[in-house]
Amino acid sequence: MVLAAMKGFCPLASGSKGNSTYVGTGDTKILIDVGISAKALLAKLGEINVDVGQIDAILITHEHTDHIKGLLTVAKKLAIPVFANSDTAKGIYAALGEHPKFKIFSTGESFVFGDLEIHPFSIQHDTLDPVAFSIKAENYKLGFCTDLGFVTTLVKNHLQDCDYLVVEANHEPSMVHASARPMVYKQRVLSRQGHLSNDACADLLIDVFHSGLKHVHLAHLSSECNSPDLALKIVGEKLSQKRLEVDISIAFQDKTSKPILF
Repeated sequence: MVLAAMKGFCPLASGSKGNSTYVGTGDTKILIDVGISAKALLAKLGEINVDVGQIDAILITHEHTDHIKGLLTVAKKLAIPVFANSDTAKGIYAALGEHPKFKIFSTGESFVFGDLEIHPFSIQHDTLDPVAFSIKAENYKLGFCTDLGFVTTLVKNHLQDCDYLVVEANHEPSMVHASARPMVYKQRVLSRQGHLSNDACADLLIDVFHSGLKHVHLAHLSSECNSPDLALKIVGEKLSQKRLEVDISIAFQDKTSKPILF
């Protein structure tokens, strides 16, 4: 007997070593990115009592390896569609030498899959056409926004009125400067096509905060240039200064994060 899959969402892995998030309703179950191995994905899904065979589709944000590492194996095994924009699909083909069964969306245009309403919107990152997603599921609005170097007005607009957010708090700039990483790495991470700092993440949350915001996952933390405690401290303090309160947790790289149940 197949158990009913979890209704809600859960970041399964988040960071430079691989990214994947589960989103599920009573009717539709998807993954956002498959940047971990198929074996790791099965194990992570098992931890939240989801069978990989219940997954209906995969959404891809961009073609970097930490977002597509396990894509071909999982998509082929399950024979499910992979949603990506045209440039990202081309980037995936260039990176992997073959491609899954793509369904192409247009960045900036909403589409419906099952009972999910999905809106991909542009973000600033050093790939062909990177996107973040807002998703309406079970009468909730979810925002998934990582891998961006700069918060545009467009990003703020699409993350308004979310019930739940998964947003990037990648690094602390002083730790990037002090790291032993090559200068080209430091310049990339700190650029407008790189990754969001803890402070920039906090500023974004302040801009989109509203009384209905229920939970925030801080995501894509650098293992060398950040820490969960530091990210929580900086973001929490900046929100407190504005007298804003919301439940915050970390989207972890090596362990399953706090699941949100609908």
